[in-house]
Amino acid sequence: MVKMASKLTFGPAIADWQERINTERLRDYRTGRVRKLLRQRGIPTLLEAFTKNIRYLTGIKGALPLPMTRYVLFFADHNSVLFEHAGSYHQLPDQAPWIKHWRIARCALGGIGGPGTVEDEMKLFGDEIHQELKDRGLDKEPLAVSGLDGASREALRQRGLDLVDGSALMMEAQAIKSVDEVNCLKMVAAITDSCWYAAWENMRPGVKDIELSSIVQQAAFANGAEDAGPGGWFTGPLTFDRGFSRAGRVLQVGDLVYGSLCANSYMGYRSCSYRTFVVGRQPNAQEKDWYQRLLERLNNVIEAIKPGATTADAARHFPPASAWGYKEEEELLSMEIGHGIGLIGSYDIPVVNRQWSLAHPQVFEEGMCLAVEGREGVPRVGGVRFEDMLVVTRNGAELMDYFPRDEISVAPR
Repeated sequence: MVKMASKLTFGPAIADWQERINTERLRDYRTGRVRKLLRQRGIPTLLEAFTKNIRYLTGIKGALPLPMTRYVLFFADHNSVLFEHAGSYHQLPDQAPWIKHWRIARCALGGIGGPGTVEDEMKLFGDEIHQELKDRGLDKEPLAVSGLDGASREALRQRGLDLVDGSALMMEAQAIKSVDEVNCLKMVAAITDSCWYAAWENMRPGVKDIELSSIVQQAAFANGAEDAGPGGWFTGPLTFDRGFSRAGRVLQVGDLVYGSLCANSYMGYRSCSYRTFVVGRQPNAQEKDWYQRLLERLNNVIEAIKPGATTADAARHFPPASAWGYKEEEELLSMEIGHGIGLIGSYDIPVVNRQWSLAHPQVFEEGMCLAVEGREGVPRVGGVRFEDMLVVTRNGAELMDYFPRDEISVAPR
């Protein structure tokens, strides 16, 4: 039987009278994880341009998601240098005093000014990175890079820098969550529970699927979300396997509806949650059978997740692709899966699926956080789907989301 994680004793606000999420400890843990891995690999410097990884390394949110508008030089034994985008470069230094060195980021905005602008910006970029490394005596040492585009990598190579991959290192660093990170994920799970409840209250015949988006976003922000997406809403004949989301359908009596809330965040830590509803009636025997099979399957996967076990142990509880008449496991990628969750992104280490885990198992460790999901149904008839967020404890996996999962929810309630 699956176990539930302990609930938080505090809300999303910061307080001086109760130990809550300790943001300084949160940042120190994350930078400590990366510095330890850099030293183990004999790599003194990481140049990171992915938004989620910049936040992990610095604690700073990015204003723009465009590539190369910001990046950070992170050192194993020196203070970081954050290269920020135009407006933020002037606005942020006094608001984030833990970052000691600020520079303006060099960015060609995807080359919209023509090839000459790319050449000019990349010359500045390459010269400045090389100089920062030279000033610290690190220009002859390996430089890990992650999230850089081709032009920026070439600019660094032209200056004789020895580039190595940094993306795998960042994934490994983020795999084990601290108590503060787990609490951030518990907080976003609680926020997401409130979104499911709001959708359940308002889901009735005559409501369009796109209206559910504004309902859940309002609930998320009202309950402390840093950010909230519209959610994916799949209704009626679009519920199996995965039709168009938010197609503008008017909900009708008897429709199955499932939602995906995978963009709510608290302090950057992001939800990944699905739930299924039926509108205006009780689920029929076929739908109950689909859901019971799915529930048993995902419970078996979750119960196999424990420290020392591997992703192969859990993946064996997923049926092969042939169970649905598919030719290869690739056709189930992101459909029957367990995957790491954490900061900003939806897919982290570890992964649980038949496609990779049986041949390339990963070991579960205490502090890992995952989402486990699956679905059942018949094409153009309908289907059911749900996903849970969980944390790996020394006693096994524990669910962090509390909205009912044992049966299809009937709406309106």
